Amino acid sequence: IERIQKPVLLISHNKTLAAQTFQEFKEFFPGNAVHYFVSYYDYYQPEAYIPQTDTYIEKDAKINEEIDRLRHAATQDLLTRDDIIIIASVSCIYNIGSPEAYQQVSLEIKPGQKIKRKDFLKNLCGLQYQRNDIDFKPGTFRVRGNVVDIYLVTGKEILRVEFFGDEINKISISPPGLNSKFNILNSTFKLYPAHFWVTPQEKIAVSIENIKLELQDQLKKLKKDYNPPTASSHSLRERAPKKLLEVQRLEQRTNYDLEMLKETGYCHGVENYSRHLEFRK
Repeated sequence: IERIQKPVLLISHNKTLAAQTFQEFKEFFPGNAVHYFVSYYDYYQPEAYIPQTDTYIEKDAKINEEIDRLRHAATQDLLTRDDIIIIASVSCIYNIGSPEAYQQVSLEIKPGQKIKRKDFLKNLCGLQYQRNDIDFKPGTFRVRGNVVDIYLVTGKEILRVEFFGDEINKISISPPGLNSKFNILNSTFKLYPAHFWVTPQEKIAVSIENIKLELQDQLKKLKKDYNPPTASSHSLRERAPKKLLEVQRLEQRTNYDLEMLKETGYCHGVENYSRHLEFRK
């Protein structure tokens, strides 16, 4: 690694081995950006439907917030540093969105920048940061008068942005903690999204229309599997399309996701729509 002087990805067989290697490499390379990138699911139950018993099992997952923060820290340093070493599990091969889109939606701010506080808060929400003046934690922000505190999604720092009129008067940063001191920043600071798969707003509308087209195609395929009514049909189930419930569930779930995408730019399970969000065939 020292000889080639390039960013390094080291893939381990499992989370445990990756964690051991991560600790060792932090000692080997104290000056480098050494990161840990593994799956953030502590538990994952995929969505399923059993038509024989009309049983619908909702997708259920428990996300480890600490690992999620480590994944964000790794991704951000990968875009800004050349001396990076990422220790990962096989989870790293799964798509988390376009690097170009991730950088495009990020927000650059600097002292003296002309921007209304209202517009700044709107941009924060567009980056999937949530306002929470009580439970201040990574991925949230709070507002006190002309001061906006942002708990960066990596969990390492709190960014403070102070306004004077329609202008950013001062930017400072501090490690989390009650008695931590804020250090003033005089340079440009780049705010990255609080979630992966945040798509530029101008592409969302086109993506939604493409998802709707695929939805209609899938609904047509399901509706073709049909039980035509006959004189001997004894129940509604016998006279209905064989996959009527699948049709209803698919339409209901997809339309809900589309509404979330339209309003917030994000929805749970957004990776299922990755082909449309990245305009891949």
